[in-house]
Order: sequence, then structure tokens, then C-alpha cells
Amino acid sequence: MKHFDDFSRPLEYISPMDKHLRTVIRKWADEEVLPFRRRFDEDWKEHKLIEPAFDKLMGNKGLGLQKALFPEELGGWGLGHSDSTFMTSYALSEEVGRADTGMAVAFLVTLWPLTTILIEPHVNWRLAKEFAPMFCNSDCAVFSALTMTEPQGGADIENIGLLGGKTLRTTARLDGDEWVINGHKLWPTNSAGVSKLFGVPCTTKLGSSDLDDFAIIFVPTDTKGVSEGNPYEKAGMAADKNSDIWFEDVRVPSWYRAHGPVLDAQTFVEVIPWGQVASCGFLTGAMLNLYERLYEFVSTRTYCNRTLKENDAVAGVIGRIAGDIDICRILGHEAARIGDRRNMPFGNELGSEETIAKIRNIKDFISDKSVEIFGRAMDVLGAYGPDREWDIEKHWRDVKIIQLWMGGKQLCQMEAARYFFNCKTL
Repeated sequence: MKHFDDFSRPLEYISPMDKHLRTVIRKWADEEVLPFRRRFDEDWKEHKLIEPAFDKLMGNKGLGLQKALFPEELGGWGLGHSDSTFMTSYALSEEVGRADTGMAVAFLVTLWPLTTILIEPHVNWRLAKEFAPMFCNSDCAVFSALTMTEPQGGADIENIGLLGGKTLRTTARLDGDEWVINGHKLWPTNSAGVSKLFGVPCTTKLGSSDLDDFAIIFVPTDTKGVSEGNPYEKAGMAADKNSDIWFEDVRVPSWYRAHGPVLDAQTFVEVIPWGQVASCGFLTGAMLNLYERLYEFVSTRTYCNRTLKENDAVAGVIGRIAGDIDICRILGHEAARIGDRRNMPFGNELGSEETIAKIRNIKDFISDKSVEIFGRAMDVLGAYGPDREWDIEKHWRDVKIIQLWMGGKQLCQMEAARYFFNCKTL
């Protein structure tokens, strides 16, 4: 019998940690998530079932993954100065995504804002030392959030190459040695009371497109003036809580700004590839689990006294599904390879227009293929497709959400057009 590990991986590029990480996360997934994940959908509001699994993935009594980016001297793993951080992150995204894409996004988004202050060469040691105990000394899962999206502008905030911070309505005003923050954020992963720390993109001058005025300021969620709404009930992604966040005269120390003028904007641009590569991992992880479940189905159900997989028409469909998964997995690893520091001498600077366009392009392609092959798998299963026992419908709902976030297809296509066709107004 074939295994999902038989799908292609560029072994010459993967991280030395890859095999070990995949082994321990797969064990966690098989024991803590897969037997229970159908019940997770009903746990979207309270997370009574979901939280213990997160604790074993992220906290010190479990695998301790929430401290991965922090330097070793602060109690972390030191992944922030690795030259294969993207490839390791891809492995984490794929393995957790195989188990539950909602859990994968909630976990990886915890690391997402921290990349702005913990990834060389942009390490903010003062903030690293201040926030390390929160993540490195906890037995329970500790979450953070990158509060990007705003009600009026959606994904415009990610179109920083054209707009700078012009569409931001969340403002930060320096008052002595404190930032005073006001604004409204919508849909951040790990909101609705989940996070302990927010990374808040905002502007120091309303309506400005000057990158000097773009800021990323960290806000502990128990700070006076921070309030959050109830979680939204979505089509899928039950393990990822999303809500509204309001900042009303929220005061934090001036040194809670990630870096300062221009460099904040630069690190924010570099955040985008992290989100896209992780999304690729979530999608290919879901596809690997699709393969597991589909293999079982077509090997145990019969038509005309033969298993489904021996039927010519079915074999043509499942063969194409397998081929698409293989190609997508190769592309996902390529996206991670583009981002890793070891490739920077070849010109792929993380925040460059080229890097962002190519990684977004890969994410867009994998998203489309993922939605397409889950639809095909639903057709193969027929009436069993919507049956929750087979788990296909869960992934079917989740992968569509992944296709839509971070600007969806439109921003991916605009970035590709901007780079390959030298568009000036997109």
C-alpha cells in the first residue's frame, strides 16, 4: 500500500529538522486530533475539546512549538536565525494541516507577528526579552495575532507597494513615551479572547502613503482600552477563532514599536511570504489527508464486483487527483525554498517584488488546485462526500477559506501582473 509520504519532496532542500519534526507532529496528530476532529466543528465557540490538543502541540508539557522562533538564550529553539526557517515552517504547516487546517492556521499565526522581531536580520532584542517568558515558560498554549484586516479596506493593507499605509484607519499617536492607539480590526486569527499579544499594523499619520508613517506596534491583549467581540461561526476552520477588535485610547510603551520608520514597513512586506508559504502547507497537508481517506474509500467500495479504483472512469479521476497533489507539493516546497535565507545570494530578497509575486503565484495555483481536487473527490464519493465520517467535506470547506484570505485570488494575480508585466497602477 502506498503512503502519502510517497508524494514528491525535494530532499536536497528540506531542513535537517524535517524528519524529526514531522515524526513528532504526526504522532500528536494521530493521537490528539484525528480521532476527535469531527467534534471540533461543534466546539467553535468554546474550544473545550480543541484547547487540550493545542496545549500538547504548543506548550512546554507538550511539543513546545510556540517558542520555536525565540533565541536559545531566551529559552527558545533559535529557529529565527536558521537558514531553513521557511522550509521548517512549511513542514509544520503541512503536518498540522493534515490533521486540521484550522489548528494549523491558529498555531502558525502565533508565530506570524513574531517574525517581525525575531527573524534575522531584524531582531528586536528588547522586545524578544520582554515577550520570551510569555511563550517560552508556559505549559499551556499561548497565542498571538497579527491584526491586519480593517472593515473599510479589507486586504488593501497588504498592497503596500502601491498604497503604503494609505488605507489604514487604525492610528498610533506618540504621547511622551507611550503610543496611543485607536481603531477597529476585523477577522484576525486568534481574536475573540484567544491571544495574549497582538501585533498591530497602524499609521502614525492618517491617510499617508509614506512608509515612514507605517507602524507595527505590539499590544498585550489585557491592556486597558482593548476589547474583542464574540467569535464568528464560519463554514469551517472551527479551531481558528475570528472576531472584531477595538482599540480605544490604548496606551503601550514607545519601545513596543517593532523597529521604527521604514523598517516597520519592510518587515511587514516580509510578513506576506510567511503567510503565503504557510497557506501552501495548510493546503498540501489537507490534500495528503484527502489522499489517505480517498485511498481507503476507493479500495473498499465496489462497483460491478470490482473495487472502485479498478474502474476506468474512477481511476482516471483519482489518478489526476494524485498527480495534482504531487505537483502542488513540489510547488509548496519551492515557495519555501524561495523564502529561505540560504537562497538570498541568488537575488531573492524576502521583501522584493519578485519574491512576493512568485510566492503569491504559487499559493494561488495551489489554492485553485486544492479547491478543484476536493470537488472531484466529493464527486467520487457521491452521497458519501457530504458524510462527515469521511472527513472530505471538512477539508472541502476549510480549503475554500484558505483560497480567500490574504487578498484571495485578486491580490495574488495583481502581484503577478505587477512583476511580470510592469503594471504601475495595481
